[in-house]
Amino acid sequence: MLILERDGLVLLAERANTGYSDGLLNLPSGKVEEGEDVISAAIREAREEVGVEVHHESVRVVHVMHYRNPEGEVRIGWFLAASEWGGEPHNAEPHKCAGIGWYPIGDLPENAQPYNAAGLARYLKGEPFSVVGW
Repeated sequence: MLILERDGLVLLAERANTGYSDGLLNLPSGKVEEGEDVISAAIREAREEVGVEVHHESVRVVHVMHYRNPEGEVRIGWFLAASEWGGEPHNAEPHKCAGIGWYPIGDLPENAQPYNAAGLARYLKGEPFSVVGW
């Protein structure tokens, strides 16, 4: 998951038509493809989902989470933050996203995806690692 932050706001996208967390707001994110490292995957996903160009050297790891949701699904989430990027974010995947917006990072809307919200809260606390839902 890539945290794009400016002026105390974080960029979130509303999932739609994916079958997973539709209607919820989440960070630009996705699965790592074969041959990719986690940073390259986050950069690719940011380009595909919100149309921004991020350079590898401007990305840093800010939190890692071992997460289990109420249904028992387990994930290891890498929360990365980009200090800068090129281009103005826009909805680059309208078939998967109902829209994007900037939200107060310390006061996320109720429809923020819980996994993403938990990672952002720990990022704000400066926690490098967490175990959630166990």
